[in-house]
Amino acid sequence: MTGSDGPHREPGSDVRAAGSASERAREEEERAVEQALALVGGADRSGGSGEPPSRGRDTRGRRGPRDEDLDAGRSSNTHADRSRDPQAHRSSDSAPYDGRDNDPRDGRAASATAPAPGSEQPPLPDRALPGDPAKTSPPPLSWDRARAVAARAGRGGPPVTIRLPLDRAPGHVLAEALGALTDLPSFDTSAMDGWAVAGPGPWAFEAGAGLLAGRGPAAALPDGTAVRIATGARVPPETTAVIRSEHAHVDEARGLLHARRSVVTGQDIRPRGQECRSGEHLVPAGTVVTPAVLGLAAAAGYDALPVVPRPRVDILVLGDELLNAGLPHDGLIRDALGPMLGPWLRALGAEVSGARRLGDDAGALRDALASSDADLIVTTGGTAAGPVDHVHPVLDALGAELLVDGVAVRPGHPMLLARLSPDGPCLVGLPGNPLAAVSGLLTLAEPLLAGIAGRPAQDPYRALVHAEVHGHPHDTRLVPVVHRPGRAGGRDHVAPLRYNGPAMLRGIAAADGLAVVPPGGVRSGTEVEILDLPWAPATPWTEGCFT
Repeated sequence: MTGSDGPHREPGSDVRAAGSASERAREEEERAVEQALALVGGADRSGGSGEPPSRGRDTRGRRGPRDEDLDAGRSSNTHADRSRDPQAHRSSDSAPYDGRDNDPRDGRAASATAPAPGSEQPPLPDRALPGDPAKTSPPPLSWDRARAVAARAGRGGPPVTIRLPLDRAPGHVLAEALGALTDLPSFDTSAMDGWAVAGPGPWAFEAGAGLLAGRGPAAALPDGTAVRIATGARVPPETTAVIRSEHAHVDEARGLLHARRSVVTGQDIRPRGQECRSGEHLVPAGTVVTPAVLGLAAAAGYDALPVVPRPRVDILVLGDELLNAGLPHDGLIRDALGPMLGPWLRALGAEVSGARRLGDDAGALRDALASSDADLIVTTGGTAAGPVDHVHPVLDALGAELLVDGVAVRPGHPMLLARLSPDGPCLVGLPGNPLAAVSGLLTLAEPLLAGIAGRPAQDPYRALVHAEVHGHPHDTRLVPVVHRPGRAGGRDHVAPLRYNGPAMLRGIAAADGLAVVPPGGVRSGTEVEILDLPWAPATPWTEGCFT
């Protein structure tokens, strides 16, 4: 394993301290790193760039004087740690930043080896050479900026509208505003079981079943008379009011109806057009078709609805070390993202194909990307700069346009967003660590899918956080939180959850949202922005904001 600033170490070799290495030795080490990276087409992602140092590090691995502040989430190729030495480095994302974090991507880049003889890989273009200012990558985007780019990319294509029968429309987004096709109700109806009466009482009535729902119009009701009526039945012309059965006294012997309470004109009658008039807008475009929206549309006369097709998503799981079943063993670990991503993306309104497991095979990845007809391809792992991190080189080989190449967020900063061709699908490359992948989903995939599907963006809202939350010195942090009701008249708030390291899912499994923690962290009692999870329950403190 190679440290951030040290040479490649063979088993049993000594490791020189970074501070004691001479400049000449340092340059020789960096050249060795570049030669190793050239074998896998990743030269410009090495630890040494030959450039003057700048603050932080961009997504391709260039170092700067504040690199010691960055957390260990950079190694994102697997769901735990793609290094073959599980003790080589650890994430400090769940603890306060102490300035001692290393960047495991450097070690993986420096330990690159040539492909095995006979293995087939797509031809990959030369990467940028160290010190070539014309080919250096820009710094990672801020979290807010990255989300805005993803949302704009989702809205970039021409709008598409399809009409679906009511039973197939739920979960889709309305492409057009719904206007009522009829008055609701379309005639005066009784709101209660009881008696329709005309004029002052008492009222004469005739025995019989009376007026039932679903029948045609009845004759006008003369003054001083009453007729039994059922809920939903058409009210006869000239009806003054409906008297509920429990508020009426029937004198069978005399054939008269008496009211036990005062009668108000129009009581318990739903007049025509009370809910809406024909042509009135009921629901705006961009509304998700929920069961309630479906019922309203049916009541308003619709048999089919104009909707935006659901985005189609392919999931490609990368990594030779992943198991599909059983317990981890012999350096192999369970795949956590394959089972998780499909349901999560469906909750975001996408149609998802089954996850495909490609392993660490650049050729298979290139073929899968070139042949996909999905709107979005989501990959897991392979976005860093290790010897089997093929996402960047394969995207280069396909001529893809990188829209986001690294985000200043923890965990998950090596995430990326690319467009494979001007009219082709987008790709969201997620880090391999599970919570880092969740960060990528909410940062890039969610706003992108919302744009494709025509969904309105989630309205941001803020909540008090009870507890100090440590922050990264320069980057945004996304921390799992759970909502708590206030005590003794206090305000509702959110509480951060403990297990929030890049490789951990225990915290997010108990969470109903993520707190957006600005650089430097926040003190207890501070308001922070909250991202709801797609299945978060509607609670009073969310103020109607849903994913």
